[in-house]
Amino acid sequence: MKKVYVDNSSTSFPKAPGVSNAMKDFLDNACCNINRGGYKASYDAALKIIESRKLLCEIFNFNNPKNVIFTPGITYSLNMILKGFLKDGEHVITTSMEHNGVMRVLHDLSQNKINYDIAKCGIDGSIDVNSISKLINSKTKAVVMTHASNVCGTILSIHEVVDICAKNNLKLIVDSAQTAGILDVDMSYIDALAFTCHKGLLASQGLGGFIVKSDMAEEIRPIMTGGTGSLSHEIFQPDFLPDKFEFGTLNIPAILGLKKSIEYIKSIGIKNIFERELELTKLFLSKLESLDAVKIIGKENTDGRLAVISLDFAGKDNAEIAASLDENYGIMTRCGLHCAPNAHKTLGTYPHGTIRFSFGHLNTADEVEYIVHSIKDILKRGV
Repeated sequence: MKKVYVDNSSTSFPKAPGVSNAMKDFLDNACCNINRGGYKASYDAALKIIESRKLLCEIFNFNNPKNVIFTPGITYSLNMILKGFLKDGEHVITTSMEHNGVMRVLHDLSQNKINYDIAKCGIDGSIDVNSISKLINSKTKAVVMTHASNVCGTILSIHEVVDICAKNNLKLIVDSAQTAGILDVDMSYIDALAFTCHKGLLASQGLGGFIVKSDMAEEIRPIMTGGTGSLSHEIFQPDFLPDKFEFGTLNIPAILGLKKSIEYIKSIGIKNIFERELELTKLFLSKLESLDAVKIIGKENTDGRLAVISLDFAGKDNAEIAASLDENYGIMTRCGLHCAPNAHKTLGTYPHGTIRFSFGHLNTADEVEYIVHSIKDILKRGV
């Protein structure tokens, strides 16, 4: 049976060339720690970690590698930023398109005298920045928002939110889970950017991080502490970056894999990756127009969106269709609420959810045609 992977919003596949080899080579030949060993292999690994930070700075338009913090993942990063930055009595604004990686953190904080409000997005997932302005009060400290929806692919207007934050002395915290490596993300107008490495950055699971401007870093308390290999004679956590927020042993194999994936992305060009994915999206959307039983959720064209398409099958069980696509046609999608119930409420697909098709730049037009043919076949014969 033919196999087609279209679940890149969850995690990209295949990974960039060289990622697995770099990880394996380190594990097989130089599996040492950094900032601990006083020998060449340790120093060489540390240098490659620095190079990885520099590469991240290059793709996010930032100029200070020490402010690149590695964590086990983007959810971990968002916890560190929000729980370390916000204090009792303060207020933060988010949007109704957020993933639970933001919403559950804010809910947890709300149990401890930190308040939040949700700016309502449109039925297509877009944000009206006036809805954010109306929620600002004297206690508001920050806006935290996704760069693009993991449910329907709608890109949110960060540039407009930047102006609001500047006028009201608010910090802007961005969740780039769906856009890092796919869209140009510019740290020059963002105060803290959380990223993951296993989606658009084409590296392995188990690695993420955040980039934070120095003035904001000073205001963030480390919510976890431990050994760093620096200031080992002191009982307190170092206050310089990245050690302030990096403790214990880093996921060195994954970081070395990330180095290879970013080199690959740079060789192709982020713009070219995005354009290729949009070509596939345009083809997919055009082929769906003739299917009355299929409703496209969110934006129905390629303007202001990623290659993330959610479909709702009228009068049918989306889960059964998704299962049939996998079992009978080898097409791997994701069905349900996608860890973003508020987004589905905004889009009108709660509680039943949708089937999400998320393309990567290595998918092909033939695969798109095959997916559409398979959907037609299911609708014709029934699940």
